[in-house]
Amino acid sequence: MVIDDSNTIRRSAEIFLRQSGCTVFLAEDGFDALSKITSHLPDVIFVDIMMPRLDGYQTCTLIKRNPRFNTTPVIMLSSKDGLFDRARGRMAGSDQYLTKPFNQSELLDAVRLYARPSGNAGSTEQPT
Repeated sequence: MVIDDSNTIRRSAEIFLRQSGCTVFLAEDGFDALSKITSHLPDVIFVDIMMPRLDGYQTCTLIKRNPRFNTTPVIMLSSKDGLFDRARGRMAGSDQYLTKPFNQSELLDAVRLYARPSGNAGSTEQPT
C-alpha cells in the first residue's frame, strides 16, 4: 500500500511496484488508508510523513498500535532527511525510512526485505 497526498508520488510508486509484479493499493491520506488496510491487508505499507488531517507519524502509530496490524512493515517516505525526522519515524514504529525522491530499486528492495510470501496459489504478485 502506498499512502501519499501527492498524486504524482502515488502513481510513480504504483508504476514502479506494478512493473515488478506487486499488487498495489493506494490511499490519499491516513484516514483513507486506515479503512483500506482493514479491507486489503497489505504486506508492506509506504506512508508519506507530510499529509493533511492525519500525518504519516500518526498513521504509522495507529497501524502499529492495532494488534491485527502491528507486525505489518511501515516504511516512511519523506523529503526530509534529518536525524530528528528519522528518529521520530522510529518512535512512531516505522521499520524503514526512504527519502524522496526514491527510485524503483529502493522501493523494491524494501518490498523484498519486508513482504511476506503471497498466499495466492499460482500468483507471482506480492500485495503491497
